[in-house]
Amino acid sequence: MLKSKFASLFGLTLLGLMAAPYSQGQGLGNSPYSRLGLGDFNPNTGGVRQQGMGGVGLAAPNGINVNELNPALVYYTSRTTYEVGVNGEFKTIRNQVNSQRDGNGSLSYLAFSVPISKRWAGAAGLKPYSSVNYLSTVREPVPNDPNGGLSYKEYKGEGGLSEAYIVQAFQVAKGLSLGVTASYVFGNIDLTTGTSVAPADATSAAGLSKVIIRERVRYSDFTFRTGAHYRGKVNSKLNYNLAGVYSFQSNLNGKRDTSLEREDAAGLQTENTTLLTNQKGEATVPAMEQFGIGFDNNKNWSINFDLSRQEWSKFRAFGLQGGTVGIPLSNTFRAGLGGEFAPDPSSVSSYFKRVTYRAGISVAELPYRPAGERLYDRSVSWGFAFPLPTATVLDNTTINLAFTYGQRGNTKRTAESPNGNVKEDYVRMQLGVTLNNRWFIKRRIE
Repeated sequence: MLKSKFASLFGLTLLGLMAAPYSQGQGLGNSPYSRLGLGDFNPNTGGVRQQGMGGVGLAAPNGINVNELNPALVYYTSRTTYEVGVNGEFKTIRNQVNSQRDGNGSLSYLAFSVPISKRWAGAAGLKPYSSVNYLSTVREPVPNDPNGGLSYKEYKGEGGLSEAYIVQAFQVAKGLSLGVTASYVFGNIDLTTGTSVAPADATSAAGLSKVIIRERVRYSDFTFRTGAHYRGKVNSKLNYNLAGVYSFQSNLNGKRDTSLEREDAAGLQTENTTLLTNQKGEATVPAMEQFGIGFDNNKNWSINFDLSRQEWSKFRAFGLQGGTVGIPLSNTFRAGLGGEFAPDPSSVSSYFKRVTYRAGISVAELPYRPAGERLYDRSVSWGFAFPLPTATVLDNTTINLAFTYGQRGNTKRTAESPNGNVKEDYVRMQLGVTLNNRWFIKRRIE
């Protein structure tokens, strides 16, 4: 029995390590908004359990899943827990003129937590910090060209940043726990801008020579987050939970390489000139404040509300507001409401009464405001937790599923977007496997 458990843990670990290189960017298809800042930023909305509840859980203690969303909640780790999640997404991207469909998937996160003493628990893990993945082409007239020539510009970005973290959580008083997360953020972002000039009757940039500006930025540095959680009783059947999390402003050290390339009509490189090598700089990621409140009956249901804000107007990269793209960002907020319910977690007559059902909604403001227009990401989520029938008092395995349908942006025409803003309709799926085991207990009978 013990060997089979370690074999399962080893198998999940091996799967996670094989996929870990791809956690640097979530790789969820073409996302034009990932051109901004450091890309699609991970807003600290937790793992598969939280995703099924609309990305909430700051004040939702749980002894089965690794809830590093609020480092103070790691204290509630009751057994050694290992968790791995994978993501998948399908989306439709469109404006007033064009539309396309994309989709992909990747490792979502790895997490491990363990109770160290009665008042102390720790956790460690790996998750995406930001993701860059976009490809777009802009056609516009060449200024002052009497022949009406056209300029084709292709913008492409790939890569992203990952976060490896360690959490320490403590109970400092009855009902009050505190936690801190120390993270190492690292990764590469590759940006290219290709320009071709075509005659007025051209319909595409195919078969034309191209000038390419290629830029690679490498980031790495430490970041810190702290959290607090208080749990009290309304009455004998109802508990309340209050939580706050603060992610400190961080200055990620960066090095940038820039080169100029030329390609002929056949796509063969004819020139490669290095413009900058190891140019030092940094990216200033603003602090984030999160607040949560929740209620539960300490048995089979909970409901939670989370709110967060972040001053992206303070973002800088290599001294430029809005980063190398040069588009200033704006402050954002996010709100989510969600909960979970298990009809009868101890039922022996019905398996589906032991299943946990989750649902939630969320709305988030995007940091990009074309012509002052506010853009939002609105979504609805649902999910399930399926405990395996082989669960015992000492160990159990749970399969978690989460689904999200959402819309991001709109197609409204503005002075900055004459063809309309970009709107994304997406469906996200997340699969997670959680292993719980009481380690360090000597068994008398095997």
